[in-house]
Amino acid sequence: MLYIGSHISASKGYEAMGKQALKLGANTFAFFTRNPRGGKAKAIDEEDVKRFLALSEEHSFGKLVAHAPYTLNACAAKEDIRRFARETMADDLLRMEFTPGNYYNFHPGSHVGQGSDMGIKLTAEILNEVLKPEQTTTVLLETMSGKGSEIGRNFEELQKILEKVEQKEKMGVCLDTCHVWDGGYDIVNDLDGVLDTFDKVIGLERLKAIHMNDSMNPFDSHKDRHEKIGEGQIGLSAMERIINHPKLKGLPVILETPNDDAGWAKEIALLKSLYRQEDL
Repeated sequence: MLYIGSHISASKGYEAMGKQALKLGANTFAFFTRNPRGGKAKAIDEEDVKRFLALSEEHSFGKLVAHAPYTLNACAAKEDIRRFARETMADDLLRMEFTPGNYYNFHPGSHVGQGSDMGIKLTAEILNEVLKPEQTTTVLLETMSGKGSEIGRNFEELQKILEKVEQKEKMGVCLDTCHVWDGGYDIVNDLDGVLDTFDKVIGLERLKAIHMNDSMNPFDSHKDRHEKIGEGQIGLSAMERIINHPKLKGLPVILETPNDDAGWAKEIALLKSLYRQEDL
């Protein structure tokens, strides 16, 4: 089955997100755990969560892919920014347990001049502080495009973080198609090669989710500008190969394209039409 959805506003609660996903033709979705540009989180209504869990079971939803706020930078040079990252992640992981067994995705961060080795060290330190053996949530490092001082610009940097994390069984990776294309991984002409490299460096068992985005930028540009499906430099044929690749089937696919609800519904329908069930 193709588990596909888009980002949905969490402002009206879990049940409303689930119903909105169904309106779009989706069977999973992503949501920001709090204001993506700030630190506020809406109080969780446990009755609302119960209604959502029943809805999710009724419609066989796939794994949800929650997203940490963009302002979270676990490897910042300033301690107050790192404190925000530490406290936010710890709180988010507690909140995620209301919907157990799902994914929490975050950008590894920007080292802002400290160097990638220090950025990797600092990010792993915070993960070691917030991850708990009893949690059911898997935390996902997102592949990044390599703009500025981002860490996670290649598979090796992600693996260096994973190596330093003590609760390794609580960790995974989210592959962003725009980011890896912009970062120098040719998913258009050599998808098998990219997946082989991922497997050798990190291990495909760590790949838990896909952010499906076309790119406004040419290959290896180290930028990060998403485009609508089939309208960018990656193209629809590559997207079709990705959703149908035997090593990727079953992973939740989240659209982060520059769209509105009507646009996401159209993209979801398009990708569903290109999905080959018989390959399972």
